[in-house]
Amino acid sequence: MGLTAKSTGLGAVDRGLTIERSEIDDQVVALAGNPNVGKSTVFNELTGLRQHTGNWPGKTVTNAQGRAVHKGKGYILVDIPGTYSLLAHSAEEEVARDFICFGEPDAVVVVCDATCLERNMNLVLQTLEITDRVVVCVNLMDEAQRKNIRIDCGQLAENLGVPVVGASARSRKGLTELMDQVEATVSQKGRRETVKVRYTKPIEDAIALLEPVVAEKLGKRLNARWISLKLLDQEPSLVQSLTEYLEEDLREDPLVAEKLEEARERLRKSGISPEKMKDDIVSCLVMTAEHVCGDVVSFGRSNYSAWDRRLDKILTSRWTGIPVMLLLLAVIFWLTITGANYPSQWLSDGLFWLGDRLGDFLLWCGAPSWLYGALIQGVYRVLAWVVSVMLPPMAIFFPLFTLLEDSGYLPRVAFNLDQYFKKAAACGKQALTMCMAYIIL
Repeated sequence: MGLTAKSTGLGAVDRGLTIERSEIDDQVVALAGNPNVGKSTVFNELTGLRQHTGNWPGKTVTNAQGRAVHKGKGYILVDIPGTYSLLAHSAEEEVARDFICFGEPDAVVVVCDATCLERNMNLVLQTLEITDRVVVCVNLMDEAQRKNIRIDCGQLAENLGVPVVGASARSRKGLTELMDQVEATVSQKGRRETVKVRYTKPIEDAIALLEPVVAEKLGKRLNARWISLKLLDQEPSLVQSLTEYLEEDLREDPLVAEKLEEARERLRKSGISPEKMKDDIVSCLVMTAEHVCGDVVSFGRSNYSAWDRRLDKILTSRWTGIPVMLLLLAVIFWLTITGANYPSQWLSDGLFWLGDRLGDFLLWCGAPSWLYGALIQGVYRVLAWVVSVMLPPMAIFFPLFTLLEDSGYLPRVAFNLDQYFKKAAACGKQALTMCMAYIIL
């Protein structure tokens, strides 16, 4: 049926992102998850070739959409950027948060890694604060089984209050059950009773003071408790997105402004500064994640993570973490730069020899000098230089970085550098892109 007024422009689910529906009753499902949990594999397996990519409006962040058909019903899956949290510190996290909160998807699937489930619960809990229309997909169950990790999905569903499906997306195991739960979630009537994150008493008292007036103002459009928390948290990007969604600044409402100032004053009297409030919110999320996973995850070996902990003492230590990181990155750069010299020379010699032969052939054919200059001296030689200079370093650097990522060292690099990058209003993850830019330049 093509695009409709409901699926584009102001009717699109995120007030800007064009959702391409084949049928007018296609349901929109957001696919969220931490990086490297197999979210894209789930997306690709469900949508096949019925997908396309583009950029989020006004962002350099890529989005992917695809259509899945289950039991005769169509679903538009939107693969939102991988993120560890909805406490937005990057464009990717802002996009993920805004689509879940303001995009009004019919359901949200949060993909988790079965081998480190507790860490993934942070995103699940934050999503549940926004909406109860959530399905949790515990992916990589085959990897967990190989590592002797057992996940009780039924108990996890009971603890969270939303459906939980175990899956191994690479072999398509569990994906049919996942779509069954998506269908049930899209069709559900009323609200689910989901797990609630309980914050410290001063924060809870401030929320309780502000929530009634916010709920009256919002109606049923958004979760009043979560919006109240975000107003208290004073997150600028969220306030801006909320204002655009409501087409008014909630803080300018006299009653909301009065209760907001009163709530903030109570927090100040309790010794809760904006920075401490952020720390308390994160701490409560972590403690709730521990509680939720306490009776869900069990290990075949009691010392399962002992090796990782011993490595962390060296690789993320205050005294040894940075020196080890610098040494390892220096070795990688040396291998990349020095190791690329030889294949670069071989490629250069071979390509330029071939260029000379092609030039001789053109002259033998009686080609005019301008054609010879354009094709050989221009196009071919420039291409030969680019290939011989750029290809070998990339062919060495990216496999080495892939090994570091698969070994789990890259997150440790981001952790080591995060406090320094925060001083420049950035985060530790950007250290990795800086490493790649250094090699390219």
